[in-house]
Amino acid sequence: MSKVTKTDQAQKSAEKGYENPLVAVSDEENLPALSNPALHRYLQEISQYELLTREETDELAIRFREEGDQDAAYRLVSSNLRLVVKVAMDFQKYWMQNFMDLIQEGNVGLVQATKKFDPYRGVKFSYYAAYWIRAYVLKFIMDNWRLVKIGTTQAQRKLFFSLNKERKLLEAQGFQAEPKLLAERLNVKEKEVIEMGQRMDNWDVSLESPVRSDSDDEQKNFLPSNGPGIESTVAGKEIKVKLAELLDILKDRLNDKERMILEKRLLTDEPLTLQNIADKFAISRERVRQIEVNLLKKMKKYLEAEMPDIVDYFDGEKIVIHSDR
Repeated sequence: MSKVTKTDQAQKSAEKGYENPLVAVSDEENLPALSNPALHRYLQEISQYELLTREETDELAIRFREEGDQDAAYRLVSSNLRLVVKVAMDFQKYWMQNFMDLIQEGNVGLVQATKKFDPYRGVKFSYYAAYWIRAYVLKFIMDNWRLVKIGTTQAQRKLFFSLNKERKLLEAQGFQAEPKLLAERLNVKEKEVIEMGQRMDNWDVSLESPVRSDSDDEQKNFLPSNGPGIESTVAGKEIKVKLAELLDILKDRLNDKERMILEKRLLTDEPLTLQNIADKFAISRERVRQIEVNLLKKMKKYLEAEMPDIVDYFDGEKIVIHSDR
């Protein structure tokens, strides 16, 4: 369809009060269809669907809501496919890969709008549908802008869409678009503006990609490690082996009650309760607790004598004893 034809159709649609007249697009707006044959064919196909007046739209919406008329829903959706294209055009600068992706997501939003539209509220269907179309298109861009999502909340998505627009507006007015000023204008925290700006300005890098084109080293080889170093790991293993040997020796110096408390309560992931041990030896729960306290003191004195470095190893560690069970 030529632009002259589009313009004529748009004027006629406006005169008849159609909900969503086809808007003519000038060369300056750079519609992606000019270089996308598939999109060009799609625009030709959807231009064949008849536009609806406000009254026709409300009548179809009532039929679908009250009677579940699928034909009415089909006409509502098909007659507003051009609205999806129009809304998607506002987002094309954020998605330079395939404009049809945006149209596809916008069509899903249009279907959702048709399902949820209430014709008795007095709101024009095209206004209501544009909200849903915009929401689905924006969510698609946010989910696919990077391999790692850069906006997972509604506030982040709003900031993503508004940040560049506000930045350009400030620069056009002669202001320097500092994060603090942007945060004040957008009513968000300065930290959020900085983080979103960094996410938008930097592209994803594969961990397997080389550091330089002439290097065999990969990016992941230079990632900082938050875990313990190799020296600490080796030292920790040696201490645990030595500690196990000392505890084996200590067991031979304990009586039956102390040995059971050590093995079945202090050195196991599924400790017995005080009452369990009390029942086995026919003594009170309080007596078992007293034996446990004395045993811990004996263990501490023994380990400090045999292994002085044990205090440095456990420095800052919180040892949990199941004394409440």
